[in-house]
Amino acid sequence: MNAAGSILAPDEGTPFAIEQADASGPFVIICEHASRTLPRAVGDLGLSADALQSHIAWDPGALAVAKLLSARFDSPLIFQRFSRLVYDCNRPPEAPGAMPETSEIYRIPGNEKLSQAERDARTNALYIPFHKAISDIIDGRAARGLPTSIMTMHSFTPVYFGKAREVEIGILHDDDTRLADAMLAAAGPRAPYAVRRNEPYGPADGVTHSLQLHGISRGLANVMIEIRNDLIKDNAGQEVVARYMSELIATAVGEAPTARKTSVNARDT
Repeated sequence: MNAAGSILAPDEGTPFAIEQADASGPFVIICEHASRTLPRAVGDLGLSADALQSHIAWDPGALAVAKLLSARFDSPLIFQRFSRLVYDCNRPPEAPGAMPETSEIYRIPGNEKLSQAERDARTNALYIPFHKAISDIIDGRAARGLPTSIMTMHSFTPVYFGKAREVEIGILHDDDTRLADAMLAAAGPRAPYAVRRNEPYGPADGVTHSLQLHGISRGLANVMIEIRNDLIKDNAGQEVVARYMSELIATAVGEAPTARKTSVNARDT
């Protein structure tokens, strides 16, 4: 830990990055698990190189798809620059999963028996600045009179605890189902992918924190997208899935209820 008490050294930069901050498109796109980078202060957390390359450290392909959707919808994108193994920014500080001691089959020695001071240092360095930046973007858009919907972008492993997952794209929601309902209706029974509601995770798994914090609390339409990571492991797959998602999103919002509807105009879909 550096002299200022932060887990990030000055040359490691900010905990988040923003692209198209001033874009006027309809969404704020969030990618909490964009990176597998660890701050130098935490070393390797006692994990092997293979573990640190795996899905437990990040969401492979999620940032690439988020960038494509950001461009196609002319919308701001904010993403976390450090691994969720240090702090999972889709969890509140009090949640055990915020600084997990285990992830799937992996034990994470560097997260065991953290003191409150160590937990606070991670929270202050990674979680608080990340979510403040998101709030600032939303506030700025409100001041400009721009309607906003919240979209979080994730990927998931095809095999979890030895069990294959058939779902390919998950459309997740909490109490506000507006965007999810519309997207699932737009996908329909003949979708080219296995599209499911609240799979492979749902609200009971604690995965909707960002939706609650930035969408539900403000009355903004919101949705979480999960894509099986074998579909987006390379540029070609990322382009194909992003194209499908952009078409699905544009169609879905066009069919959304008008009472609390967020206006969306897709670009380059």
